[in-house]
Amino acid sequence: MIGSLRVAVGTLTAIPVGAVALTPATARGAMLVAPVAALPLGALVAFVCWAGSELSLPAVAVAFVAVGALAAGSRALHLDGLSDVADGLTASYDRERSLAVMKGGTAGPAGVVAVVVVLGIQATALAAFDDWLLAGALVCVSRAALWITCARGVPAARSDGLGSAFTSSVPRTFVVVGWLVLAGLSALVDWWRGPLAVALAALVVVLLVTRAVRRFGGVTGDVFGAAIELALAVLLLGFAPASGV
Repeated sequence: MIGSLRVAVGTLTAIPVGAVALTPATARGAMLVAPVAALPLGALVAFVCWAGSELSLPAVAVAFVAVGALAAGSRALHLDGLSDVADGLTASYDRERSLAVMKGGTAGPAGVVAVVVVLGIQATALAAFDDWLLAGALVCVSRAALWITCARGVPAARSDGLGSAFTSSVPRTFVVVGWLVLAGLSALVDWWRGPLAVALAALVVVLLVTRAVRRFGGVTGDVFGAAIELALAVLLLGFAPASGV
């Protein structure tokens, strides 16, 4: 389990962990503990928001700094994935062409718009929070999107790339039970909005994975990143106080 946690931390954050042998068991464990591995990122977001509040800085500005810090803390890999997936989905209906665009590494118009919109939702929703610990916790919860993208039976779009080692590694039973547990825990925060936000986040990720399988023939590391960013946007929006900005 320690090896899996090191892989998860090294993959999902910018924290150096050294070389770890990546076996199927280690890869599966890494995806299972993904929310735990994101604890440093959640703490970072909570700290930035708390510090901004203590300094009486504008909430929206602080929120943008927080999502920027979150991006830096993950080497912006998830945002890059979001951009690539948006470009791939809009580039062509040809599978190989779409995969080539995603692998190209440049951001097209669709990718730029997707990143701006999703970051805008995350930041403006985060600006409404007055519970920084909850905001940090949602960062961790959003990484449970990987349970869905890596669910057993979901194919890889290609055999190479970062995502191929983790694809189809998480048991479906764990995916269902895990998200039900998250929904149950969210009810302790808000008895109806919490479970609804968690359910919507899971639904958005399922729809993304379904679309990726139909268009690309499976999922890639880019799809993993896009799923995390979309899940976080939905969760922050769903948990944001009704009296928000």
